[in-house]
Amino acid sequence: MPRFTEFDFGVSRVMGLFHQDWIHDGDTAAEVVANHLSGSVPEEALAVRRDAWVLAALPAESLEVLWYAGAEYLPDFDRLGGGTRWTRTVVELCDARLSAEPDVSALTGADTEDGTDCLDAVVAEIEATRFLPAEVRAALVVCARRCTPDLAFRILLRAIRSAAMDAVLSPDQYRRLEAVGSALRYGEFLVDSVRYRVHQP
Repeated sequence: MPRFTEFDFGVSRVMGLFHQDWIHDGDTAAEVVANHLSGSVPEEALAVRRDAWVLAALPAESLEVLWYAGAEYLPDFDRLGGGTRWTRTVVELCDARLSAEPDVSALTGADTEDGTDCLDAVVAEIEATRFLPAEVRAALVVCARRCTPDLAFRILLRAIRSAAMDAVLSPDQYRRLEAVGSALRYGEFLVDSVRYRVHQP
């Protein structure tokens, strides 16, 4: 059984909501997330909640580095109450969305894949992405080891998309990213979202 979506999902998808024009999707960051969840299938709220729940256990400094790496225009954390408070707010928004949905089933099949078997490969790709700042790579490795490799890998892909315009992937690295994505049973368009970064010699 495939995952519930062919695209990005969970907290990494939420990070992608904070683009240059995010303010058109809600007056506050919390409203943007609530609007996204209300317009999504219940599985999305379950996936976001699962990610945010494990992320919230990380130190606030690591959380903030990860959120800023994956989001292009996230508001300053002083306005969000800090990394831990913001991540818990996302959990609460998921709880509110799910409480309005009768008979929500737990995630099943591919949607339960956490990437444990891919830990070494995920860490290797994080460390190979040298155009990301050292503190971002360090926070991603912490996420892979203390949360799940799946979550860290999706945030890595989001960070690659949010990196400077001159950041490039080699064809070999992109093939390795595709291999990890296949092992994690991702849909067609998740790893493909960074294909434009590939440098063709």
